Amino acid sequence: MNPSRPLRTAAAPALLTATALLALTACGSSEADSGGQGAKGTVDIRIPDPGNSGVLALGKKDGSLDKALAKVGATVRWTGSAGPFAPAAQAMNADQLDIATGSITSGITSLAQRPGFKFFTAVDPDAAGEGILVKNGSGIASVKDLVGKKVAVNQGGTGEYLLLKALAKAGIPADKVERVYLRPDQTAAVFNTGKVDAWAVWATYAVAEIGGGKAHFVADGAAIGSDNYSLNAVRTGFAEQHPEIVKALYRYLHDASAKEKQDPAAYLNVFTDVGPTAVTGKAKEVQAAFTREGGTVDRIGTEDIERFEDVADFYAEQKVTTDKVDVAAHLLDIEKLK
Repeated sequence: MNPSRPLRTAAAPALLTATALLALTACGSSEADSGGQGAKGTVDIRIPDPGNSGVLALGKKDGSLDKALAKVGATVRWTGSAGPFAPAAQAMNADQLDIATGSITSGITSLAQRPGFKFFTAVDPDAAGEGILVKNGSGIASVKDLVGKKVAVNQGGTGEYLLLKALAKAGIPADKVERVYLRPDQTAAVFNTGKVDAWAVWATYAVAEIGGGKAHFVADGAAIGSDNYSLNAVRTGFAEQHPEIVKALYRYLHDASAKEKQDPAAYLNVFTDVGPTAVTGKAKEVQAAFTREGGTVDRIGTEDIERFEDVADFYAEQKVTTDKVDVAAHLLDIEKLK
């Protein structure tokens, strides 16, 4: 992270949090799923179901999100479930989804695919909740110890970025470490059975491993110097047709996220405190700590764009993308929407 630029002070994690479900289910093509006018002339805004934790989960349960959007004639249609950004981007491109969350890293690779969406909020990089995870007792004490090892990453997304960034900072050629491309929701078993030596990962998956006392970060986002922002994206057509709804959603997320930072426990296990979506025991403490250190859901500013461009440059240099992606062309200034 650039030490010359402090994190924003009022803060919260991204739109969708660690306990959200882990796959974006295919959206149907029926009229009910196609967006447009809802009941009594309201406008449907299609958002992935937030699962059991986070700002949207609580907003769904207590009705505060519906109340905020009703003021601008909108209602939420929960569509599919929260998960990796790549399938969400495809759903927005296919007019099956209006809002989704992803990192700038996964966003850049999706922007290279003729996108039908734009980013409208930014959350500062997660200095504490992402990094290179290793098992306790692995003997890996630094990034330099990864030479000759296998590291699990999600291709073109946060994991690959974190690993490449960590290696570059340590002066280690990328080809000295074997990247094992895996879907994040399939990696825990591989990591825990020792088929990979480390896992470049973010809080969604790291919380359970760290909370279970099985693993720790050998280098976190701060040590790596990560510029991996979390972003909210909106389908371009929706933003053009309903700018007032996008602005209302932004205001809700901005305000609610500050409240989440102050009281993280209130946003965990919103619907149930048992089962696979619940965060329990030490993991709950870990997640709450990450949330308190998180960034705000904010508008995208000039300084943010500069850091986005740095990531795009880095991806092109590392040949993750064929050419540098023009991130600035796919951003919205929430204050200028009208």
